[in-house]
Formats: sequence, structure tokens, C-alpha cells
Amino acid sequence: MPLTEPLLQVEGLKTWFETLAGTVRAVDGVDFEINPGETFVLLGESGCGKSMTALSVMRLIAVPPGHIAAQRIVLENRNLLELPERAMRKLRGRKIAMIFQEPQTSLNPVFTIGDQIGESLRVHLGLRRYSLRQRVLELLEAVGIPHPRQRIDDYPHQFSGGMRQRVMIAMALAGEPELLIADEPTTALDVTIQAQILELLKGLQRERGLSILLITHDLGVVSQMADRIGVMYAGHLVEQASRERFFADPLHPYSRKLFEALPTHGKRDQRLNVIQGNVPPLTQPFKACRFADRCDFAWEACRIQAPKWILAESGYHVRCHLYDPDIAPSRPPAGQDNYARSPLSAVQPAGQVLLKVEDLKVYFPIRKGILRRMSGHIKAVDGVSLEIRRAETLALVGESGCGKTTTGKGILQLLPVTAGSVRFNGEELTRLKGRALRQRRADFQVIFQDPFASMNPRMTVADIVEEGMIVQRVGGSAEARQERVAELLQRVGLPAEARDRYPHEFSGGQRQRICIARALAVKPKLIVCDEPTSALDVSVQAQILNLLREVQHEFGLSYLFITHNLAVVEYLAHRIAVMYLGRIVEEGTVTQVLQRPQHSYTKTLLAAVPSVERD
Repeated sequence: MPLTEPLLQVEGLKTWFETLAGTVRAVDGVDFEINPGETFVLLGESGCGKSMTALSVMRLIAVPPGHIAAQRIVLENRNLLELPERAMRKLRGRKIAMIFQEPQTSLNPVFTIGDQIGESLRVHLGLRRYSLRQRVLELLEAVGIPHPRQRIDDYPHQFSGGMRQRVMIAMALAGEPELLIADEPTTALDVTIQAQILELLKGLQRERGLSILLITHDLGVVSQMADRIGVMYAGHLVEQASRERFFADPLHPYSRKLFEALPTHGKRDQRLNVIQGNVPPLTQPFKACRFADRCDFAWEACRIQAPKWILAESGYHVRCHLYDPDIAPSRPPAGQDNYARSPLSAVQPAGQVLLKVEDLKVYFPIRKGILRRMSGHIKAVDGVSLEIRRAETLALVGESGCGKTTTGKGILQLLPVTAGSVRFNGEELTRLKGRALRQRRADFQVIFQDPFASMNPRMTVADIVEEGMIVQRVGGSAEARQERVAELLQRVGLPAEARDRYPHEFSGGQRQRICIARALAVKPKLIVCDEPTSALDVSVQAQILNLLREVQHEFGLSYLFITHNLAVVEYLAHRIAVMYLGRIVEEGTVTQVLQRPQHSYTKTLLAAVPSVERD
């Protein structure tokens, strides 16, 4: 892109936090620049410093315990670190604006969306009354909110997740900024809503000449949006390149691992590559390569000397000894990528039907008036029929609100069923009540979307995993149950000392492993997996998918896998059922549905999936 001078220059940025455990170097020497009209993407896993970098640019770091240690953040020839807070308040929303990751917590629930968008117009543009309201309506229309005149006085809770994200975009654009920071703007959104949000951002960029700093861990989003990419790991950049060059052949071993962890149909017969180990604690001063302990290419030099920021080729920088002409010759000649994909033969479902659902209906009453009289029903699930055989994975896909989770809860009898039949192993579940149903629950378990919310924060991991065994009276004596807990924790890849820790002490991926161990504890035959990998980093997602495949092999489990991630479906599922507005509109094998879709809704879903284009 022919540019004269960068809009934003970040030089030697260090953002540190003083804690009881020591100084946390969340951002530890980051350099990049963004040109007018350009989209620069910060790519990396959770905890690598992406959001902290964005908050540092906005000067939104809480002081104390945080502080920006060095050096310059230059916006239009002004060093933002030297400006007083009053001057920064004038810049935020006017020259530089931010779309935060979670719109529900970023919007004020007691103000209408019109008031919240209008605040920026009053402060930065001086608009009042009629002109302010007209401008708010124009912004709502620009971001695709239907019927803006009817919705301008609505509150955030009256909007869907995708619509709230559009409201956040309208708020960010109200002050007509030159730089827009978008922090994971599509995380956990359906593929169709994600496609709309990304297309909206690209359209606004074309119309207004916006520069965008996009933060994400989704390689599909990166492929679709980026002009240039910076890959972050453990607080600093390890690679920076144009989109075309990066996707053609990433250089850093960490970047390669991210690509190898992506689930695809071609990897169905093998385990996904995962990044072994953990991100090093950021409380230590680093004197060597931060990725060395997890790298397949590391040798002695990587563990005693920090790599330089090397210009590998025109416009392509990488922080790795492999490309340093002064260090690379010291690498042992036998050193090669130690990773070889482990074969994993596909589980062949048995002929016997384990779960048979016929014409399932789950309706919720609509009550109005002071007397709360029933005026109708919300038909969340409206006549769903499906079958799952032993050792089979049936993926239930569709957008949020289509009834996927309600279907799963109805099958598990966690919600009252309005009508229909749910036969598990030949037994009608809808007729079971009380103790009879509780005793049957050992055969079917659930892994919830949010592992943290599904665990008691006051219970240790050992108590959480053991609880189901106590309730179901399985596992034998207390000593035998403790041995079973230890076996399960080892089986899901958690250390023995994890048993005495609490949920808040674990990462998102580790908490999901605890939930899987809890589900396996009572030796179920069917597990309902409700979005178990949504919002997880690609490498953590690969770990969970590998684990689900392995335990399916080991125990002959059946899965009802609820998701909107079609890449995961392509790797994991045997059959797919596509759901829309409470009904299944298409069903078939993975190949039939993904390669030869028949229903127009399925075609729309597939068209919305961002592809990782390797040039």
C-alpha cells in the first residue's frame, strides 16, 4: 500500500504490572506501525499480550498496579505517553476508538443505545437534540441495525449478540476516528454474524479510509481481514509480515504450530498437532528464547541467548535463531522438526442405535399483563427427530437462538419436554421421574460451553470430579474413588497436583479438561458437548479435540456435539444435522452436508465460513 507516513507508531512498548508474585511483563518490548487505511492484525493465543497492547495504545491501563515502562506511542506525530489525561480524553473516541471484546459488559444496561452512541457525539462533535438524534439514526443504519427508528430507544439486553456488537461499532465510529481498535470483535459469534461484522468493518474502512488494529486468535479472520500481521508470543512480537507472505510460508516455529493445529477434513485420521507445554510465566526476566521449551527446532543456543529481531526478507521480520546468520550455523545438523502426526483411525459407529429422538418439542410460555396470563408460546424446539448410534458423533449445527442447546437439554431431561419421544438404549426418558431419572443420568453427561460457570468455585478439582460418583454411587469406596479421580486427571492431561487446586487457578483449556474428567467419572455412554471449544485458542482447541477423539476410542462414547464451528465439525463428526428456527432442515454424513449441501440455509452457513487461504 503506497503510504507516506504511518498513522500510528509503537516503539519499544513495555507494559508491566506489579503483583505479589513479582513484576508481570505483559507487554515486553513491542514495535509496529499502522499506515492510513491499513488493517494490522495482532495474532496470538490468550495471555500473549494482544489486548494489553491495545489498552496501552488507548492509555487505559489501571495505575497502579500497571504502568507503561517504555518508550513511545506516536499518533500523528504526538507521543501519547507524554499527554496529560485530559488531552487523552479528547483523543479517545475522536482520533482513536476501540471496540471491546464483550459488548454485553461494555454497554451500560441502564441507558438506551441511542443515549450511549449520542454521548460521543455530544462530547466530541458538539451535537445536540435533533441533529444528534438524526446522526445516531444514521450510524445505526450504517452498521446494519434494522428499523433504527424503532430500536434507538431500546436497551442493550433487547439486542442479540451480533446486534450489540454492531451497536459497539456505531459507538466507536460516532466520533469519526482515524484509528479503530477491534479487540476480538467476532469471538463466539455465529459464522453468519461474524461474516456480517467483518464485511461491515471492511465496508466502513473503504468508505472512511479507517486504519484498523484488529486483535484475534482466529486464522480465518486474519486471512480475510489483514493487510499485515504481527504474531505475538509471551509479551513480544515473534513475526511480522504481509498477509500474502505470512500465509504462503510462516517462518517462526510458533506460527507453524498454529497452522498445524487447525482442524480439517484431511486430518480426520490423525491427531492434531498441539503446542506442548505452557507459556512461560511472565514474572521472570527473559534472557533466552521464550518459545524454546515448546519448540521442535530448539538447540543449545536457543536456551542461553535471546534471538534478535531479524529482517529475513523485504518487509518480513522474525525473532528466531534459525534465521540469524551469526547463530544458525551452530545448530546441530540432525536437528529437524520432531513432530510427526500420530495416526488415529476413525471410530466406526456400531449398528445399534443408542439414542432415538422423535418429534421433540420444547415450548416456553409467553405471559403478559399484571396477571401474567399466557398469550402464546416460544417454539424453541419444534419437532426435532434424530438418532445417534454407539461410538458415533452427531454434530448439531446452526446459529445462536435456533434451538441447539435447548434440544440438548431436552434430551437430557434438564428442561421439561412439551411433546415427543426420547428413547435412550430402548428406554423412554420422558416417562422417568425422580429417583429413576437420577439413576439413569450416569449413562448420559454434559460438557457445558463455559467450564468456569459450570463448576463450584469453592470446590477443589478432586471434589468436582468425585461429586458425580458419590451421587450415582459408583466407583466403590472413598479410596477407590480417589484413585479413579487420579486416573481421570492423568487421562485428560492434568498433573497430579491439580486435584487440590480450585477452578480459578486453571486456564480455559485446563478447565475444559476438568469438565471432561467430571463427565467421564460416571462412565457414561453419551456425552452432550455444548460448544466445548468456542472461544478457545486454536492450539488449546486442538488439545480438547484430540482428547475427545481419544476417549471416544477408549470408551466407545457417543457424542451429540453442539457447535457453530464447521471446521471442528469437519474434523470430529460422523454425521451432521443442520438446525434452523427449532427444526432440523438438513441431515447427512459430513461429506454429504459439507460438500453437497441441499438446503439454502446450509449453503448460506458454508458460504459464511472464513477460509484459511494458504497462497
